[in-house]
This record gives sequence, structure tokens and C-alpha cells, in this order.
Amino acid sequence: MDLQPVHGIPALRADEYLVIGDLHIGIESHLRSKGFHLTSRTDDMFDSIVKAADDSSSRLIVLGDVKDSVPGSTKQEYREIPMFFERLLDRFDSIDVVRGNHDTNIEEFLPGHVRIRPASGMKVEDVGFVHGHTWPSKDVMASSTLVMAHDHPAVMFRDGVGRQVNEPCWVRGKFRDVPSDNYEILPRNFVIVPAFNRMLGGSPVNIIGEPLLGPIMGGSLLDLENATIHLLDGVDLGKLSDLMVSGANNRRWGRTRKQEPY
Repeated sequence: MDLQPVHGIPALRADEYLVIGDLHIGIESHLRSKGFHLTSRTDDMFDSIVKAADDSSSRLIVLGDVKDSVPGSTKQEYREIPMFFERLLDRFDSIDVVRGNHDTNIEEFLPGHVRIRPASGMKVEDVGFVHGHTWPSKDVMASSTLVMAHDHPAVMFRDGVGRQVNEPCWVRGKFRDVPSDNYEILPRNFVIVPAFNRMLGGSPVNIIGEPLLGPIMGGSLLDLENATIHLLDGVDLGKLSDLMVSGANNRRWGRTRKQEPY
């Protein structure tokens, strides 16, 4: 399966599949509770998905966190998620949703034609797809490449006077050749996809001493030091180990990386 990031959009083309993650529909309600007054961007995300799809994109895989609230749900989620996916079913022949850690009771929101996959992931040909907050199944880990979301990867840029900017990024690399207590076979490669909802901002992956989230991304199986970082516009920033910075305040809408629920 040929995996190609879409230029300028946090989506991955994989043959006839379009792959996205971390929609977090309803985040505006969370932000309104903190004093921000924002209109819904769910329609904008729909337009971006349609734009990312090419003529061969007949199937959609969503790598978890369709909804934002956890625990519980908001009126915005009940209002927008069903219609969002009904519209997507007019564009795609099939839709698979891999359950994420925010997707409690997601069955209540999705049309019946949407297939809900377990948090342990799904496999298509030689590629495994998971959200990333829990251990994948052995079958998924026997893939040649593992595609994950969950971490909302971004790279932090800091100038000489201390100003800093986060830019969403792709993280691509290899698994370490090390024994695993959980798996007999490990993938050769991994891809971490940026969050599709741009309002999430992203969590920097290049902060010294800040591990990534989840048992795979936050563990010792990935060779993150030699992973390559690409911005959404395709710029290759090189190895992650050459981009590390220290002493950053890594808050995501009031939630630190360590506080983000698995």
C-alpha cells in the first residue's frame, strides 16, 4: 500500500483510502465553557476532507477521537456528528472509524453504515491503523507499517527572543529492532498523523523530556531520535533528534500532555 501525505492538509492517501484522525467534533463547546466565543468549524473540516480526496479515494478511515467530550457528550456533538457522517457517506463508498479514547458511546452518533473498529485497530493489506491510546492487536502489529494518531504532533519553533510557534507535522520513522514482551512480530515503519482539527493546535514532539502519549508512541519500540519530521506543506525538517528544544510550556487548551486522558 502506497502512503502519501496530502499537501497542505493533515490527511494521508493510501491507495483507495483517505486516512484522517482526531476530528474532535464539539471542541468549540469545550472552549466556550472557558470563555472563548467560537463558531463551529465542522463544515470546514468536511470541506477539507472532500478537498483531500482525489478520484481514487473511495474509502475513508478515521483514526479515532471523532468527538471531543470525555466523559459525557455535548449538544453540539449530538447535533453535528450524525449529519457530518451522513454527508461523508454521500462522498465515500465506505467509512471505518477506529475507536479513540474520546469516543465513548460513539455508536449513538454514527449512522449504521459506518463501521466501528476496536481500539486495538484494523489492518488493510500490509498496513495497520490505530488511534494510539492503547495496545494494538497482534494482527495489527504484524503489519509492515503502523499508522497512528492521538498525539496531535507538532514541531515547536523558537526564535532568539523566546517567541515560539507550533506547526502541525508528520512523524515518520522505523521501529527499533528490539524484543517485545507483547508481540512476536513488530512493524518495520510507523507514521504519526497530525490532528485533522486545526483548532487543537498540536503538541510539540521536539520538547526534551516530554514523552509522547500512548503505549507505543510513549514507549521504547519506536526509533524516534531518527524519525523524520515533515510540515504539512511538505518541507522536510530532518531528524527529530536535531530539532529538540527545552523548557517549553506545553499546554493544550488548559490540558497538559501528562493530563491528557489515554
